[in-house]
Amino acid sequence: MKSFLLVSALFIGSLSYSQVNPHAIGARLGGSHFGHYGGELSYQHGFGDANRLEIGVGWRNHRDWSRLGVAIVYHWVWNLTDGLNWYVGPGGTVSLYNGKNNNSDGFGVSLGGQIGLEYDFNTADVPLLLSLDARPMWNFIGTNGYGGFGYGAALGIRYTF
Repeated sequence: MKSFLLVSALFIGSLSYSQVNPHAIGARLGGSHFGHYGGELSYQHGFGDANRLEIGVGWRNHRDWSRLGVAIVYHWVWNLTDGLNWYVGPGGTVSLYNGKNNNSDGFGVSLGGQIGLEYDFNTADVPLLLSLDARPMWNFIGTNGYGGFGYGAALGIRYTF
């Protein structure tokens, strides 16, 4: 019975793959109090129909600190309906931060992932991808006074090519 359920799930899952764009470039806007990024320049590189890599260069300027970093996240993408996809995958960030009031400059490393929904307007012949996602991360080096765990939610807009 377990084998039947596993084979059925794999078969049904294979029918609902997504058509990942070969390339997408744009912005991911959002963030959180946790100190990740208020904005990111984002590039996505597709690997086949259902996988891609997202690379973002982000920055945030807070009254007490500023942070600049790079985020890399691998996505598995599934189609929900025509143009609407959901995605999830592991990733991490590497960042430099500057404490403006206490000279706590440093280096940070975070691990976590990303989960989100996107609408691909290429189904209507418009080279645009809109997304809404959350990126939970655990800072294990250089938390800059913000504890270990946090997340940033963001709205993404990207040009596809």
